[in-house]
Amino acid sequence: MSRPGTVAEQVRALGPIPRTMRAGVYREKGIVRVEEVPVPQVGDGEVLIRVAACGVCGTDIKKIFYGYVEPPQILGHELAGTVVAVGRGVTKWKPGDRVMSFHHIPCGECFFCERRMFSQCELYKTTGLTAGFTPNGGGFGEYVKAMPWVAERGIVALPDNVSFEEATFLEPINTIVKAVQKARVRAGETVLIIGCGPIGLQLLMVTEIEGARIYTSDPVATRREKSLQLGALESFNPVSGKLVEEIRARSEGRGADVVLVAVAHPAVVVEALAAARPGGRVLLFAANDPVTKIEFPASAVGIDEKEILGSYSAAVDIQESAAELVLGKKLPVMDIVTHRFPLDRIQEGLELAAHPTDDSLKVLITHK
Repeated sequence: MSRPGTVAEQVRALGPIPRTMRAGVYREKGIVRVEEVPVPQVGDGEVLIRVAACGVCGTDIKKIFYGYVEPPQILGHELAGTVVAVGRGVTKWKPGDRVMSFHHIPCGECFFCERRMFSQCELYKTTGLTAGFTPNGGGFGEYVKAMPWVAERGIVALPDNVSFEEATFLEPINTIVKAVQKARVRAGETVLIIGCGPIGLQLLMVTEIEGARIYTSDPVATRREKSLQLGALESFNPVSGKLVEEIRARSEGRGADVVLVAVAHPAVVVEALAAARPGGRVLLFAANDPVTKIEFPASAVGIDEKEILGSYSAAVDIQESAAELVLGKKLPVMDIVTHRFPLDRIQEGLELAAHPTDDSLKVLITHK
């Protein structure tokens, strides 16, 4: 019999929790290996989740293939699964609950939180979801542990009619809603989305809800076609060199009111600024690495008064409303899922996400 106060009495579990699990461990630049690692131990206020599915994010790809973080790490932050154990003091969640979990949650009280700049909060920058090693999401492991502040404010319950795969979109859609809000997209405005990969297409889905007139651009024909299926009025091949001309022709010569950039190439920023009207807004969604340098004509900002905006990560104060877009099936998120890979084939899935083909969009890693 366990003594009072022992871990056995402090933790409520769905059943026996294994000591070890499989996880895709980032070991060196461009390489993730499936290894046997310890299952995270649950402490007071913490929640252990068995991962069912995890989306591959562009940020994961940058970290792994460009070496932006130091190995070893278990990445993956677009995850959903089942609560299997809770620590002492946890009352919101119980073993068996179907959930998704954010990996960053702010304090809500600091200088930046008071100004809705949650991603600049020091607590927000402290990742609160881990599968081991340096906390960094952990969704590429079979189990992840939510730390107390995430367990209390960063886990979302899933209705029975929402699959785990659908639920992996809660985190990215939150970041998309935040970006569209920051770009101040309004009904009737002309919006150009540059890049029709998974992020660009999610930007399209959310922008369409705002009632904007949407045009897209991508060099891949199948991606342009997908954007048309999802609501774009027209889609252009930027290789033609006529993108700016085409957008101006459809906006009485002015240019787009808003340009949403979902491509991480510096040269695209110059084109985005040229495609925006005087006083227009250009939002850079994909430009979030510490290495890339961007140059643009100073007159675009200093004379034409165009705004360059950035948006990074999720916002806690739109957590419920953004989640409802997915949970309420108001966005066709599953239309962009093209590939699923089991954990044993994670390297193959990551390679595809890093080097997409004409028929690939969103890649998911699934767990048995």
